[in-house]
Amino acid sequence: MEVVQEGVTAPIGFQASGVHCGVKKARKDVALVYTETPAVAAAMFTTNAVVAAPVVVDRKQLERSKVIRAILVNSGNANACTGDRGMEDARAMVHGTAKALRIADSEVLVASTGVIGQYLPMEAINRGIEMAVERLGSDGTGAAEAIRTTDTFSKEAAVRCNVGGVRVTVGGMAKGSGMIAPNMATMLAFVTTDAMITPEALQAATRLAVDRSFHRISVDGDTSTNDMVAVLANGRAGNPIIDTVDSPGYAAFYQALEHVLVELSKMIVMDGEGATKFVEIRVVAAGTEADAAQAARTVANSSLVKTALNGEDANWGRILAAIGRSGISFDPAKVEIDFGDVPILRANYQIDFSEEDAKLVLARRDIVITIRLNTGNASAFFWTCDLSKEYVAINANYRT
Repeated sequence: MEVVQEGVTAPIGFQASGVHCGVKKARKDVALVYTETPAVAAAMFTTNAVVAAPVVVDRKQLERSKVIRAILVNSGNANACTGDRGMEDARAMVHGTAKALRIADSEVLVASTGVIGQYLPMEAINRGIEMAVERLGSDGTGAAEAIRTTDTFSKEAAVRCNVGGVRVTVGGMAKGSGMIAPNMATMLAFVTTDAMITPEALQAATRLAVDRSFHRISVDGDTSTNDMVAVLANGRAGNPIIDTVDSPGYAAFYQALEHVLVELSKMIVMDGEGATKFVEIRVVAAGTEADAAQAARTVANSSLVKTALNGEDANWGRILAAIGRSGISFDPAKVEIDFGDVPILRANYQIDFSEEDAKLVLARRDIVITIRLNTGNASAFFWTCDLSKEYVAINANYRT
């Protein structure tokens, strides 16, 4: 697998653009991703019961057709909790994009991100659609910039792999910084590939890859109304078709897809609002992968753990307590915990470590916490950050 310094336009046949139309005061606020060759699509959406209008519209779009050629995204306004007018505006975004590109309405997905409870400025959005279509090109950096809200940097990733002797590319972009919880969050991710794959196989790969990436990150434990991951595959690479998870090329394609999603996930955590630490939590020697993931998820989402990390306090008791309320079956006396290369807790609650050595590890920007449950051979990774005073400041003044 080869890492490529590009994003959604890395695969053959994809174009993108990012423009400023006036939803936000000065920064780019409308992004468009387009493939002239029809693409099959797979997607996953927020688990929140309060659902933004674009999510409702996209679910219906994908019920109508698995062939998608364009994704239009606006930032600065979530179009959530906007009632019938919000639904009409989301559908208008679909129709306006389809008309400008001269494609069918059924071939367009839309997404929004930003402040909840405000109506979209549709005159500006329509102007943005026209501008975005005119500026479509092979550089996806503008699109990645246009989907940002409180993000401090754009998030892009791409890789190439070999599928049946043919070079296949997977590229993507994402946004997210706050309202990030283990079941996705205020995050959007758009992934493209030139792989030839059926909708069923693509959905299976997307579901598993999302579970091992966007479902394993946490900034603040809040799940948003707009979360969405969409993957488009236009088949331009010409590889032998991947029609099931048992197809010869599926494993290579899946590894590439998971790699891109994991890299984007890590970037979201690195950019966590007010974050000063990037923390990888490794739960190993678990009974099942599900147990390992659940334990890691609970630790990663613990405010007490995250504040201790911000204070560089080796408070292993908060970690053990979090595992204890995770709902998994384990023996607390068997648990062992390391901070980086410093052993902190050993079986039977044996504690013999240097506070100074532990603090040196916790003073780093990147931290690895390893938790051994010693109940089996399964493992899972999770990515989180610390919780700082700056996070409170950012979100106390989000609308102002």
